[in-house]
Amino acid sequence: MAVAIDLSGKRGVIFGVANQRSIAWAISERLIEAGAELAFTYLNDRLRGPVEKTVSALDDPLLIECDATDDGDVQSVYDQIGEKWGTIDFVVHSVAYAERDDLGGDFSTTGRQGFRTALETSAYTLMPVVSRAVPLMPDGGAALTMTFDASQRVYPGYNIMGTAKAALENEVRQLAAEFGERNIRVNAISAGPLPTLAARSIPGFRDMTRAHRDRSPLKRNITHQEVGNTALFLLSEMSSGITGAIIPVDAGYGIIAL
Repeated sequence: MAVAIDLSGKRGVIFGVANQRSIAWAISERLIEAGAELAFTYLNDRLRGPVEKTVSALDDPLLIECDATDDGDVQSVYDQIGEKWGTIDFVVHSVAYAERDDLGGDFSTTGRQGFRTALETSAYTLMPVVSRAVPLMPDGGAALTMTFDASQRVYPGYNIMGTAKAALENEVRQLAAEFGERNIRVNAISAGPLPTLAARSIPGFRDMTRAHRDRSPLKRNITHQEVGNTALFLLSEMSSGITGAIIPVDAGYGIIAL
């Protein structure tokens, strides 16, 4: 008999919902179904509208403006949540960005500023998002971020984002080692290609999805719900012995050499 995961009474913060096609929203839906109470961040006033529309079915959810590259903004998120809730149980980091000019073309032409932008936004931000949440997790908790197979292999067009994901995965292991004594687990999901707002800017995205569908053992692409299900597991006590892990949700594509 299947055992339902119950997150009633649990609270968490979601960084990275952009719209209803966001992976972060697919994760949020599963967490809400399990009974969790969530707070959401949005980048700026221009992007608040799409986030409000996405979460509109919820009962007055907590929305907080936050540029994750600004440590002051990240701290403000946790200050406000601390005042309202006192403690939290988990945090989801689904933040990534690279300049359009640095996606596609030759990787070697990536500019210094473009490199900094991609690494700071897509990798570095995990560090303050996790470390500044720790004081709100006195009894332990869990953190989750999103990565991709391009951290290990070359996907033409993904370019600097592959480098950023490699750095992100190393941070997962470093943070897991640092905060393990406080019973705070840090993991990542390496999802196969999914149609999201961000995916539209990746040259060759359709080729990625076709390759995953044709070559994976399951002979199909993954779904948003499958990522949400895995996130629910990793953020619950069902995964209490897992930390520092990169969990693939890719229909098995990562095990195939040719």
